[in-house]
Amino acid sequence: MLSIFRDCLDALLHPSARYDALTRARHRAFMAPRLLGSLAAFAAFPVYLAMRGAPNALEVAAFTWLIAPILLSWFLSRTGRYEGAHVLSSLALAGLVVTIAMSTGGIESFAAIWLVVVPLEAALSASRRVVAFASALALACASLLIVLGHLDMLPVPEANTGLRAFFMGFGVASATLYAAGLAFGAESLARTSVSLLYVEEDRYRLLARNMSDVISRHHRNGMVQFISPAAEAMLGAPVARLLGHGLFDRVHVADRPAYLTALSDAARGGEARSVEFRLRRDAPRSRERGQNTQVDFIWVEMRCRPLEQVLGTAAAEAEVVAVMRDVTDRKTQEQALDLARTAAEHADASKTRFLATMSHELRTPLNAIIGFSEMIVQEDALMLDAARRKEYAQLINDSGQHLLSVVNGILDMSKMETGNFEITPEPFEPRTALINCCNLLALKARENAIDLVTRAPENLPYMTGDPRAFKQIALNLVSNAIKFTERGGSVTVSAGVEGSRLVLRVVDTGVGIAADDLKRVGDPFFQAGKTYQRRHEGTGLGLSIVKSLVALHSGEMTVQSRIDEGTTVTVALPLAFTSPVPTSNIATLTPPSRSATQDQVHQVKKSA
Repeated sequence: MLSIFRDCLDALLHPSARYDALTRARHRAFMAPRLLGSLAAFAAFPVYLAMRGAPNALEVAAFTWLIAPILLSWFLSRTGRYEGAHVLSSLALAGLVVTIAMSTGGIESFAAIWLVVVPLEAALSASRRVVAFASALALACASLLIVLGHLDMLPVPEANTGLRAFFMGFGVASATLYAAGLAFGAESLARTSVSLLYVEEDRYRLLARNMSDVISRHHRNGMVQFISPAAEAMLGAPVARLLGHGLFDRVHVADRPAYLTALSDAARGGEARSVEFRLRRDAPRSRERGQNTQVDFIWVEMRCRPLEQVLGTAAAEAEVVAVMRDVTDRKTQEQALDLARTAAEHADASKTRFLATMSHELRTPLNAIIGFSEMIVQEDALMLDAARRKEYAQLINDSGQHLLSVVNGILDMSKMETGNFEITPEPFEPRTALINCCNLLALKARENAIDLVTRAPENLPYMTGDPRAFKQIALNLVSNAIKFTERGGSVTVSAGVEGSRLVLRVVDTGVGIAADDLKRVGDPFFQAGKTYQRRHEGTGLGLSIVKSLVALHSGEMTVQSRIDEGTTVTVALPLAFTSPVPTSNIATLTPPSRSATQDQVHQVKKSA
């Protein structure tokens, strides 16, 4: 029966109260006693008529007034205005009490005690305004009864002392019972509120424990007062170690100002703040000797907002609630995008340098070939003699050889970058190969008035490698040194054994390389200085080819240079060929000491 009545009440509830458990309980507590009381009064009305007979006007008015609770329940079910329904209920109850009291003795009436119930009933509204209104209404009604009684404006009650005592006891008992019902209703609402609070706390606690984001509460100075258990999975440390300044101690030193600034601004400015910083994470990893802890950093995004907007705390006690999320993967992707963008820009710059270099290196010999060949075709008109024709043919041949060397360099570089350059290791004598290369370039050095000195000890051991690649390394290094050395300078080529490696060193007294350009030495088509203001011919592939060939032999290349002081290129190759390592080292160092080159070894000097 009770469940049927509850279902009927739920059907009468306003839609706004059906989805909130506490609001639904309050509306039930308001409507249930009023509907039951009105229905009970209407059910007892025929019995009252049978026992008492025809009622007087006051009794009819009292029973008619019992329709008001039904109207109040209808008002609440239609509008959902809980406070308004309590105000109307206080007016109805006070009006009924005053009407009965005015007819039965005024302030001395048995009904006057019911004025105490008016503010008690209003207390169920949980609204200070409604309670204050009901209290003022009850006092006003009591004052009205006192004033009317003092002015003798009320009818004189019957002198039947027994009947009067009976009605007084009935009024006190009924008021007490109604007040007890109100107390039980208030206790039921309080118990419902507490149980709902526990349910909500359990829900939020379950949400905080199972969500991947970390929820924390901070003081404006960064001190942590609460942090959710998700921090253990994120940082690998127990929650107890993160309270206080434990979390701040894990923030990367470079990111601590931004971290504290975001918390302080959120607490002081009253607006949400967002900041990204690095946190130290403890990741235990097993090693051979017991357990050890490896420390690394993760990127965290923290969104914080002031807590006083919710709790209404004082400004001096302002706190901040924050939500932290691991964004390491996003940061890694951003870094990968930055690297890809840098690589694309580098490739675009390499393409630009390639086009600028090739447009110069190809057009110059082609213009010579076309021009001198046209002159040979028109030899009759130009009256060229045999010596002039031979000279033009030689110039055409030189230009063609230059074009061939440029194309071969591009093809070799392309093969190395795609991994198709074949290395054929075999034993060979590096001293003989080095002296042959220097002999080939001696004429070029003599024409430029440059001293070319070769220092190679006679006891250099045999080494295993590709002799063609070794010769190309030596030729490119020595020709570059001669090219960038001014007239009257010197180029020294030395070789020696250091440990298990053959060290080839080329020292020149040339123009040198700037520190900014030295970082890019070895890049394809790169030349120090501006591309359109070069004083020396070349494609910029010489050192790039050397770098790749050295890497294919698992060697290292080091470049030391200073502007107007010269350059030293050192190549270290293993005596026994090993599998190639995909990198080679290029370092920016100070120029070598001149005294270090005075080795007491065999010297071959080619000078002007």
